[in-house]
Amino acid sequence: MSSSLRIDLVSDIVCPWCAIGLARLEQAIARRSDLDVALQWHPFLLNPDIEPGGRDMTTHLSAKYGKTPAEITESQRQIVAAAEALDLDFSQALSRRSYNTLTAHRVLHHAREQGVDDPFNRALFEAYFGRARNPNDADLLVDIGTGLGLDARDITDIVDSDRHGEAVQAEVAEFREMGVTAVPAFIVESRYLISGAQPPEALADALGRIAAERDDAPADEAPAWP
Repeated sequence: MSSSLRIDLVSDIVCPWCAIGLARLEQAIARRSDLDVALQWHPFLLNPDIEPGGRDMTTHLSAKYGKTPAEITESQRQIVAAAEALDLDFSQALSRRSYNTLTAHRVLHHAREQGVDDPFNRALFEAYFGRARNPNDADLLVDIGTGLGLDARDITDIVDSDRHGEAVQAEVAEFREMGVTAVPAFIVESRYLISGAQPPEALADALGRIAAERDDAPADEAPAWP
């Protein structure tokens, strides 16, 4: 008999480690046939202050982390190698720009209401890292959304307005208050925080231990996180 686990994934589309962390999580789950995992996505804004057109990725990361362009380029190549080892399409990752993804997350909020935010998030990862597309681009969002059964007019209306903006910002703020300051962040059973793109074997072990501890704990025990 399998044991069910809920995992809340806090993620941003422009975060390469979020795509890598998701792939590693899936490998970990594949190692645990005894677990039935339900995944719920939540927004995070890595670049809330970037202007609408985005910024050159190397310039932005150099300023953000105080590193030279050469150091940033080398670190990005290492990230691409890690992604390709997981069969992720990062073919245009070095050509991408850095964006404030609030618009995309507002559309993802709508997608979550319609039950298709999981494939929508995955499609945005592929478009951003595989094709260097702007994740806020209306045409891209409509193309992905209609392919998942969403109404093009709803998506266009969201992009052209501030619809769902307050809800997204409130959710981002809520997770920051809980202690999520970097992504990916995996919150298991609303009690345990796993930060970063951990190796699959470490994730599989952690999920197994969490399931065992949860099943053995009194039902009224206070949450261990935050």
